[in-house]
Amino acid sequence: MTGRTATVDVDDVTVTYDGTPALTHATLRLEPGRVCALVGMNGCGKSTLFKTVMGLVTPDSGRVSVLGRTPAAARRSGAMSYVPQSEAIDWAFPISVREVVMTGRYGLMGPLRRARRADHVAVAEALERVELTEYADRQIGNLSGGQRKRAFVARGLAQGASVLLLDEPFAGVDKRTEATITEVLRERAAAGATVLVSTHDLQALDRLADETVLLMRRVLAQGPPAEVITAENLIRAFGVDPLGEDSAADGAVVPGARR
Repeated sequence: MTGRTATVDVDDVTVTYDGTPALTHATLRLEPGRVCALVGMNGCGKSTLFKTVMGLVTPDSGRVSVLGRTPAAARRSGAMSYVPQSEAIDWAFPISVREVVMTGRYGLMGPLRRARRADHVAVAEALERVELTEYADRQIGNLSGGQRKRAFVARGLAQGASVLLLDEPFAGVDKRTEATITEVLRERAAAGATVLVSTHDLQALDRLADETVLLMRRVLAQGPPAEVITAENLIRAFGVDPLGEDSAADGAVVPGARR
């Protein structure tokens, strides 16, 4: 951590569902200009953490602030962009790729949501950046998995949000899409954005992230990937020796772990 003012501040947050803990005294701080990778096995609380930062889930205890405001206020202002997991989306909905990306501009429009020239320009530039211009008028469900992910990243780019949250954007995508999304996220961080992205691919952390948060309902470690992704920490998070014969747990790719 660099000591700069945090854009996302999660302080001692506990969330339970019907008495079952999803997050327990979770604390982390995210700063501008950095990509933070969120790592943990399925069921460790990653999606709950995203929803709590978005203001979609209210903690049982603890506090969350985004850009010095409540999560709900930051979301309503368009300061946060969220790329959900694919299974959370109705791909049969009759909406084009261009229209999906345009939804990122809604917070900047008036109550009638009439797109202005600036909105169309922002959408066109975002589509071009993720290499989807030629698919702009295609129904979103007719894209490949990787193209769908790129479309929702484009929505965040068009929105111009200063906080980007991405829940498993690399799951099931091809190498081209992974490289494109990684490059876009690095660019947004270089421009001053705060990026939180969950991933299972530990080998790619050095290329993707400035820091890593290791989660198992509570934050086990936060810091540079080389310091967080150690055999000891991964045993705590995944319950296995990541450098042993059974080196992949819950989809994690771990050969690059440090002892």
